Amino acid sequence: MEQCKISSLYTLEETIARELLAPLTYPWEALPKIGDFIKALGPNLDPAIYEQRGENIWVAKSASVAPTASLNGPLIIDENAEIRHCAFIRGNAIVGKGAVVGNSTELKNVVLFNKVQVPHYNYVGDSILGYKSHMGAGSITSNVKSDKTLVIVKGREGAIETGLKKFGAMLGDEVEVGCGSILNPGSVIGPHSNIYPLSSVRGVVSANSIYKNQNEIVEKI
Repeated sequence: MEQCKISSLYTLEETIARELLAPLTYPWEALPKIGDFIKALGPNLDPAIYEQRGENIWVAKSASVAPTASLNGPLIIDENAEIRHCAFIRGNAIVGKGAVVGNSTELKNVVLFNKVQVPHYNYVGDSILGYKSHMGAGSITSNVKSDKTLVIVKGREGAIETGLKKFGAMLGDEVEVGCGSILNPGSVIGPHSNIYPLSSVRGVVSANSIYKNQNEIVEKI
């Protein structure tokens, strides 16, 4: 499905993970590779800009990290990012330039592009969030199916077997997710789309859409 491809979802110039994603077709193919990518990239980061704060943990000197935040590697926090009070980063995470990880937000096996905001009580696991995407308060990615079977991405054009048991959501550039929404396993949200608050999203949402519910997805005008 063309709309699920990396080339359709993301501006790769807006992430330090460009070399991870560029050779791939679909973004979820990167999920098993994030940890090793960080371990390879980290030692080669400019020591004038980044400092190592633990095993496989690199943090930009310009980033703001609350003393109550929990940082676990492999992890890269890029320039001018903000990690707020009691944020919990479990590892295999890339936090982009100017991104915000907020109070009690949990990250695990993720790539946050530059200027992503997950500022209030969010869980983001096994997911990739594009440039300037934003998750409203309490919205989460659900990354494992209740029956524990492998995740399949389903759209109008067909279905793609991912071979992954853990797969949260792929958010394109400048996606807005309303407060309290759940992005179910295998969700792919096209760039510049809006998700209504309290939504339960499944499958593929096309770019430039407004998601009101599963049966009412309209094109932005």
